[in-house]
Amino acid sequence: MYGIILAGGSGSRLWPLSRELYPKQLLRINTERSLLESTYLRLLRFIDEDKIITITNKKHFSDVKSQLDTISKKTVLLSEPASKNTAPAISVCVKYILDKKGDDLILVVPSDHLIKDSKLFYESVKIGEKYAKEGKIVTFGIKPSSPQTGFGYIKTGKDFKKEAYIAAEFKEKPDEKNAKKYFKSGKYFWNSGIFLFKASVFMEELKKYSNDISDVISKFNFKKENEIDFMKFDKMPSISIDYALMEKSKDIVVVPLKSDWNDLGCWESIYDINKKNKDGNVNIGNTVSVDCKNSMIYSSNRLVAGVGLDNILLVETADAILVCDKNKTQGVKEVYEKLKEMNSETHRIHTTVYRPWGYYTLLNQGKGYLTKMICVSPRGQLSLQSHNFRSEHWVVLEGTARVTLDEKTYILKPGSSIDIPVKIKHSLGNPYDTELKIIEVQKGDKLVEEDIIRYKDIYGRVKA
Repeated sequence: MYGIILAGGSGSRLWPLSRELYPKQLLRINTERSLLESTYLRLLRFIDEDKIITITNKKHFSDVKSQLDTISKKTVLLSEPASKNTAPAISVCVKYILDKKGDDLILVVPSDHLIKDSKLFYESVKIGEKYAKEGKIVTFGIKPSSPQTGFGYIKTGKDFKKEAYIAAEFKEKPDEKNAKKYFKSGKYFWNSGIFLFKASVFMEELKKYSNDISDVISKFNFKKENEIDFMKFDKMPSISIDYALMEKSKDIVVVPLKSDWNDLGCWESIYDINKKNKDGNVNIGNTVSVDCKNSMIYSSNRLVAGVGLDNILLVETADAILVCDKNKTQGVKEVYEKLKEMNSETHRIHTTVYRPWGYYTLLNQGKGYLTKMICVSPRGQLSLQSHNFRSEHWVVLEGTARVTLDEKTYILKPGSSIDIPVKIKHSLGNPYDTELKIIEVQKGDKLVEEDIIRYKDIYGRVKA
């Protein structure tokens, strides 16, 4: 069996914790591992590491690679050159497996689901394996616990020994009235977005029902290439696998997922999975609550106090605060979309941004200047790079820095500083066992992360 992990989502409903450039699958939400890492480890229990293919988009590639590298150096990571939704992403991965490995069963899983019981998850996969070998496309359904409007539904038909069902109909996210009707009937499952099929069967169904994708996919040749060609990939429509294939195919089988499952699709889900006090409150981080009921207060840094809150969600990050009715957290996506329309950076990035070598925190920004605190992990190394539009000034706060500047090397102690002129090649390294912290002051007319020309990089961010 092979595994495909879909790791390209934006997690907009978990704003302000989840951002476009650091979405929910990369977050550690009250857990030691991120959702992505947990997903990979779950598959690793029954799939060899060189048979797990993770696909993400180019803006998340380095963060995804950095996290997966802490688990395995054999992981296969593909980068989508454009965001095209799940149908093209899954299809190109299936073609990759067919070209590189051969025709076999493939399990497709999202990277942002919380599943704690890996044993029961595997038991469900084993049931699905039987039907996938018979040429069916298997989807795993979640037995509804309430009439939710935030999930798609699958209506079931004929059953096979009560362990699987024919998929009679797929339903989009319903309104409250229909959600209650689906829940009461007992014939519907939530659509988990987890699939199992034989590679050749998937390709046959794709050709039958989504020829516009199938025609493009047939032109990829991963026997000769290792990367996804942009010119080919960009010709495919942006469409979900449900619309492109699942809702049309006549060979879909639903296997009920035995394990626990939560897609953490909104803040109400975060509330649900956390331990409550006697008043039904969830307090995470530096928080105080007085006379509050059935509410959640989340602090990432500052002290957040709530008084007299009832059924309220309050989330604090360094640059944004969200307050909303706990029953209306699905609407957070609308806030995210409005911020996007306004070109507000708060939908894209946090003030703290993680990189393979460590992280940086934005301290201040104004016309023509930007100030960061950069923390380089022990043995971390920034790429050899230059900038066309900005100069930089570095001041060492803690640790010892090894700076390469125009082919010369400097060792800087706390209190030392150095200037980085425009267009000069430079690098910052920490070859020691303690963290390195510096203040970086950028000056220029165009102060954006895209103004980085990389020449060498130990984390593989420079194409050969």
